[in-house]
Amino acid sequence: MKLLDSILKEKIKLEKTQLNIYLCGPTVYDDAHLGHARSSVCFDLLRRTLKALGYKVKFARNYTDIDDKILKKMQESGKNLEELSEFYILNYEKDMEALNVLDPDFKPRATHYIKEMLILITKLYNQGFAYILEDGIYFDTSKDKEYLSLSKRTLEQNQSRLENFANKKNESDFVLWKFDENFYESEFGKGRPGWHTECVAMIEALFKNQCDIHAGGADLLFPHHENEASQCRCANHYRLAKIWLHNGFVNINGEKMSKSLNNSFFVKDALKEVSGEHLRFYLLSVHYRANFNYSLEDLRACKKRLDKFYRLKKRLVMGEIRDFNQQNISFQSEIAKEILEILSDDLNISKALAVLDEFIINANLKLDAQTKNKFLKQELKQGLCELSQIFGFGFLDENLYFQWGISEEQKAMIEEKIQARYKAKKNKDFKQADAIRNDLAELGISLLDTPNGTLWECIN
Repeated sequence: MKLLDSILKEKIKLEKTQLNIYLCGPTVYDDAHLGHARSSVCFDLLRRTLKALGYKVKFARNYTDIDDKILKKMQESGKNLEELSEFYILNYEKDMEALNVLDPDFKPRATHYIKEMLILITKLYNQGFAYILEDGIYFDTSKDKEYLSLSKRTLEQNQSRLENFANKKNESDFVLWKFDENFYESEFGKGRPGWHTECVAMIEALFKNQCDIHAGGADLLFPHHENEASQCRCANHYRLAKIWLHNGFVNINGEKMSKSLNNSFFVKDALKEVSGEHLRFYLLSVHYRANFNYSLEDLRACKKRLDKFYRLKKRLVMGEIRDFNQQNISFQSEIAKEILEILSDDLNISKALAVLDEFIINANLKLDAQTKNKFLKQELKQGLCELSQIFGFGFLDENLYFQWGISEEQKAMIEEKIQARYKAKKNKDFKQADAIRNDLAELGISLLDTPNGTLWECIN
């Protein structure tokens, strides 16, 4: 497999068969937004592809559970640090589960690695890379000759996103430890860690030094990843990651998603409009490095493409498909092999989905021509099952998929009408039966009579 390194701007072939991947996760002071979802879904596709190709992957996604924004939210909510972070972590994981994002092997929280961060800070201070001011300990960027080598920025470009404290030696210096009497003991004084230190300490603790792939949103390249890499380089004298991957920005209706612009669209709100698989399919439809323009119109329109996958599943009567977590399968179908070869080129999702579309069209043509070919049906079922494992969608029972958005009360009403229609047909009251069908059609419900009874689904 080859991946385009964000720093070198060239594709790197993965030589190892055992890989460590670290994804920068959310700061848990609010619900997950589409930027979080986009990053998680993109790198979940990477993880699935690697697993399907036979790589052994250890995957970590962290939680920043101590931060200025979190402290502000604590004051507003009246909750303590643990209560607040636990609340938003559970919400985040619920959203990720809805999007079929595989659960990470490691989910480190910053507050669980204070000791490791203090060891790193002490090492940087003792080696002359940090200095103490009245509000905390700062990293001296002028001591790192390779500072800004990741982001390729200039010192003039970098000021807007760094802490601005008048007494810093250099405007680009950043805080490692903030003095705060409400938090953790240290040899420097009570305080709490700066944001840029946690990931370095956690990567070292989890993966015993360097990680193979460090991933995150493009907005993290500077200053977060730049500052991570600098600390690791200075303290430990090795590169923090072999390969850096960054997914593109999320725009909302053509405008960059931003809390300050009040257009940060929450995952929970999107999931009121569509199913988790539908949202996942939409977020995957653009290459991970490209910027993603989110709009409700495009979100709703993309469902037709996913519907075709489920129409084929329904034709093959496949039912629910199990994911990696419950069942590991070998990838033997020709379509899975073709898709994996395409995704092996830096996750070329556009080409992969185009090949998927073509596969579905050809599968239906073959089924039309060979209606009783059991071998063909089994071959297609295996292909769809393996594709679900790779892409992370298509797991639902096809009948339930086409009934999404209907409440239990509505389902009960629909079943009652279906039973009433059955009785009317049995009594040869076809006028009444047709009237019931028409009533349901007006409610957006389509009926299909089969040898096994009447099935129903929502009309798109």
